Amino acid sequence: MFSPLPRTMLHLAAGIGMLTLPVFAHAEDITVFAAASLTDAMGDVAKSYEAQNPDDHVRLSFASSSTLARQIAAGGPAELFISANEKWMDWLSDQDMLEAGTRSDLLGNSLVLIAPAQSDLGNITLDNKSDLTSLIGEDDRIAIGDPDHVPAGIYGKQALGNLGMWEKTEPRLARADNVRAALALVERGESPIGIVYGTDAAISKGVKIVATFPANSHPAITYPVAVMKDMKTPASTRLLDFLKSSDASTIFSQYGFTLPQK
Repeated sequence: MFSPLPRTMLHLAAGIGMLTLPVFAHAEDITVFAAASLTDAMGDVAKSYEAQNPDDHVRLSFASSSTLARQIAAGGPAELFISANEKWMDWLSDQDMLEAGTRSDLLGNSLVLIAPAQSDLGNITLDNKSDLTSLIGEDDRIAIGDPDHVPAGIYGKQALGNLGMWEKTEPRLARADNVRAALALVERGESPIGIVYGTDAAISKGVKIVATFPANSHPAITYPVAVMKDMKTPASTRLLDFLKSSDASTIFSQYGFTLPQK
């Protein structure tokens, strides 16, 4: 770190006007609020970005998109926000919380049914004849992000509704604060099945995918990204551009995320 010049030298410099101080680049902190399902992928993306931009440091905060959006609306210091659905980005947009011209669709995902890795449950097909409650015991619950506000849970509710399973399934749900919490319930064997994103299942050694919800059973799972109002800086712009780069896309793809059609 650069140490200030002694006071006597500063007086001398001021007096003769000849001393030129060295110029140092200042590190830039960039705070990103991102959906919980991005935890592992964004960790690697941030490391790759910092390796290419050593004067910048990415601070990551993960939670359900609803929690993060509410924190931003309450003054949370996010410069970039990556939501796991359009709803919460729209909610911020309606409050004029987004920097104009910075929003775009960054990623996509799939919705899957999981079971503990050691479960006897085999692969099944989900359609309008399926009954998830037949796969669990009388006292068991199906793990899912809370359908009232967690994006993965909202998609799950839409899929179950379109397949005619919502009314029967709803009383048997274990509602988690975010999708990673739902994943953990199945990993620990506390729930015999759960509904999560395909990318969450892919990073876990404790679960297996037993079914994928039909793509037409729920709206396309989209992760929009945007810079927050008055937070557009050279550093936040660099990171936003990097998130859309081929380097970042390669990392996201390795974690199972799909990329928007160009």
